[in-house]
Amino acid sequence: MNLKGLTEKRAEKQNEMETLLNTVKAEERAFTPEENELFKKLESEIGLINETISAITKGRELTEEPVDANDKKEEEEEMKEQEARALQEEKAFEKYIRGILTEERADVNLTKGDNGAVIPTTIAKKIIKKVYDISPILEKSTKYSIKGKLEIPYYSENSNAKVNMAYATEFTSLESNIGTFTNIELTGFLAGALAKISKSLINNSDFNIVNEVINIMSEAIALFVENELIHGTDNKILGLRGVKLTVETASANVITADDIIKLKRKVKQRFQKNAIWIMSPETLTAIALLKDENGRYLLQDDITNDFGYTLLGKPVYESDNMDEIAEGNTVIYYGDLSGLATKFVEELEMEVLREKYADQHAVGVVAWMEFDSKVEDAQKIAKLVCGTATTVNEQTTEEE
Repeated sequence: MNLKGLTEKRAEKQNEMETLLNTVKAEERAFTPEENELFKKLESEIGLINETISAITKGRELTEEPVDANDKKEEEEEMKEQEARALQEEKAFEKYIRGILTEERADVNLTKGDNGAVIPTTIAKKIIKKVYDISPILEKSTKYSIKGKLEIPYYSENSNAKVNMAYATEFTSLESNIGTFTNIELTGFLAGALAKISKSLINNSDFNIVNEVINIMSEAIALFVENELIHGTDNKILGLRGVKLTVETASANVITADDIIKLKRKVKQRFQKNAIWIMSPETLTAIALLKDENGRYLLQDDITNDFGYTLLGKPVYESDNMDEIAEGNTVIYYGDLSGLATKFVEELEMEVLREKYADQHAVGVVAWMEFDSKVEDAQKIAKLVCGTATTVNEQTTEEE
């Protein structure tokens, strides 16, 4: 196992320990003998992993050749030059928005069009980075950056057609079951976003207008992209519409612990390592009340992961784009999101329109992107869909 694999393995063990501790704290009790034995085992395994990581690190230090002083100096100078250029581009961008006309270096002047100026690459990259930070669904998907049509071969394997190994006899031919190859085709669909910023705000010299543009556009782009990845649009992006593994609840308005367990088990063990849950805040609230057969809450606080909660040992991501609990709605996705393919035909293109909205005392910022998304490996992701039967609240029934 490499260093990355060991680090991930250690994190898994730490999560197990944290879940165990949270359970005991929540129930205000001591470890059972079995829990105590498990805790000690996890502690021992983490210790061994730490020792292995330390040994690998030391081994690399001993075997790696010393860095040439000149090479290091060149790298540092190149980094400083990139930082200086980024700062120059940011200043030029800010001055253009504010309408300040000054001479800048020729290599950092903004490209002027008929109606505006193209946003510098460094600003566009910051926006894209923030989009990934806002939307883990996009960040964890398998991303392709290529122009034109992209065909991704997918090996479809089922119980009747998969590669099997068996005992053989000399001079006797092997029998073979072969899964089928299918193609997932990704093209590109154009989408745009327009934001207008008040000139009164722009004229406030104390206001960081560059950060405001980055925040406004990244949030707008992330909200749109994530909604398309989750819901898709007819004859456009399909996104997670292609998920085939399905668990349907017995009720249209209630999710049970059994539903959650069944959904997790829909995804094969080999795809569980990087799996996460996706649900709306309202669904998360409902899940927070669920307990297992021993009366322990399924949902656990977990400060060690980015989302703050774990459910059956896996991180939970809240998305405002997910449907709430109601008949026929897909309320939870679970699995490894690398099974979702996203393709960006071209880099984000953005322009600042200073003159077009002058009569509104505003400056426009427009962004264009071309992308597509489909499920490329249906074995990695499953969904929970609300059924049709309605569960009557017992308290209401008694009152009636």
